[in-house]
Amino acid sequence: MVRLFDIQASALFTAYSPTHLFVLALFACSILCLYTFRNSLREKRAGNIVRFSLVTVLVLSELSLNVWYIWHGQYDVKDTLPLELCTISLYLSVAMLIWKSRRLFQIIYFVGIGGALQALLTPALDYDYPHFRFIEFFAAHIAIILAVLYMLWVEGHRPTLKSVFAAMGFLNLLLVAVGTVNAMTGGNYMFLARKPETASLLDVLGPYPWYLVSLEVAACLIFLLMYLPFAISARVRQARPQETGYD
Repeated sequence: MVRLFDIQASALFTAYSPTHLFVLALFACSILCLYTFRNSLREKRAGNIVRFSLVTVLVLSELSLNVWYIWHGQYDVKDTLPLELCTISLYLSVAMLIWKSRRLFQIIYFVGIGGALQALLTPALDYDYPHFRFIEFFAAHIAIILAVLYMLWVEGHRPTLKSVFAAMGFLNLLLVAVGTVNAMTGGNYMFLARKPETASLLDVLGPYPWYLVSLEVAACLIFLLMYLPFAISARVRQARPQETGYD
């Protein structure tokens, strides 16, 4: 049991290994279940159980990670402050779920899903299953995405074109704030100082610092693509009365 929490990795994580593929399959199944039972979850008691279960997973993931850092003497302002994009999304997701916030949803839909999905597909992770860090990492990132989809499918929140620009504005404010902390601490939060050592989307966006500009463009395009289904749906709904009038 102790080795599950050891600072030394007894087995190194390998992307798209059987354990990684199993977690991705579990992630896909959890999304399918949430969508399948979305109507049942609109009943208050069932919805609250799922909503606060996600809150519990998110809170315990972050709390246990910080306890683990402190336990091993690894807590350091250069590496362990809650300034990664997914960590910030985690905190915002907790608030969004508790208060069913539409405003936070408008940002987390883009920033949370975009960042967490990238982390799930190309994890910056050293520890393989069954290490604590493996379980905590995937539990937290999956819960972020499920939190957003819960608000989308169960609570009926929808992103707007305005929220695309709100999310981009939020992201740029984060870049300034986190970049300042990086300069003060020598850290690399949000990979603003250098690319991660593991494979990621940043590998195809050019060298430092130009990949930051490329990332800005890529983020905007991804956010627009994420909004596109809702824009199409809105156009279809607007066209229906006109079609009915011609019949």
